[in-house]
Amino acid sequence: MRNRRVFLALIFILGLTFSLHLMRSHVSSAPDFPIRAIVAGDTQVTIEVPAGASGSDVASLLYENKIVKSSLAFFRVAVSDKRSDRVAPGAHRLTVGISAQQALDQLLDPTRIPNLIKVFEGAWKKEIVQMMKAHGFSDTEIAKGFRAAVLPKGFSESEGLLFPAQYSFTADTNATTVVQAMIDRFTSEETGKKILSAQGKYSPLQMLTVASIVQAEGDAKDFSKVARVIFNRLSISMPLQMDSTVHYIKGSRGQIFLSTTSTLIKSAFNTYKHVGLPPSPIGSPGVAAMNAVLNPAAGDWLYFITVAPGDTRFTRSNDEFVNWKHLYEKNRKAGAFK
Repeated sequence: MRNRRVFLALIFILGLTFSLHLMRSHVSSAPDFPIRAIVAGDTQVTIEVPAGASGSDVASLLYENKIVKSSLAFFRVAVSDKRSDRVAPGAHRLTVGISAQQALDQLLDPTRIPNLIKVFEGAWKKEIVQMMKAHGFSDTEIAKGFRAAVLPKGFSESEGLLFPAQYSFTADTNATTVVQAMIDRFTSEETGKKILSAQGKYSPLQMLTVASIVQAEGDAKDFSKVARVIFNRLSISMPLQMDSTVHYIKGSRGQIFLSTTSTLIKSAFNTYKHVGLPPSPIGSPGVAAMNAVLNPAAGDWLYFITVAPGDTRFTRSNDEFVNWKHLYEKNRKAGAFK
């Protein structure tokens, strides 16, 4: 019996040793080019990253085009670097014969993405139209693209559905494909799906509209509180009185001050004159703003104001809000918001 135990122990040790050998062999089977300086004469190739491509798909694509020395080397870098999730589908211009880390860096470099359209969080549709025009699309082509785009059920306007991301297309891509790609990115994102499947008091369109206001009104750290203020006001039919909706009407971005005259503008988007939500979103909200609307903070606040950069305060008391407003005016006149 003792001899049998010794024999089994030896078999176990041999098996473990063999497994470790295989693991080490696996590690050494991922050769990588050394990190090197990129010079003007280096050979470059343009690759096309398909929409929905996995890390291993991209790794194989890089290896096949001789950009990296092995697909496994890039795959390992991608798995260990969270930035790899931000690699945009479409065309990328990369250097041949570089390290896996350099390959990832180049994939994330916007200057190496031809025909790049970068939709930022909170972008207005008309700003995205200008980006498309800058890439050579005519007004007629763009208008046709938006008319032909397929929208989610319950939406008649694409404002708010053009998901913030980097989009790269080949030179022969038409405007309809570009617009549809932005909408499809929204509908395929997990947060977008949750907005579209909302079945509570507010419709998906209304939820996205709230998210667009949240995006325009505050810092990401305050998004969930801003969402709660909006829902609290809506629940008691209190005018939203959000400056961002008036800035949207005027097309004035980056403004802090809003004149009394501006609050009198006749528009369905003027939340100073009309109770309730605007008829559609006022821009393209990002994931953080949409998550804030789906999960608003708990609180009874009805007012909020940024009295100084980085200092946004929330209250239910109108008196406290008025006092903070005086502080905001003092800070603004002193140049705190420049």
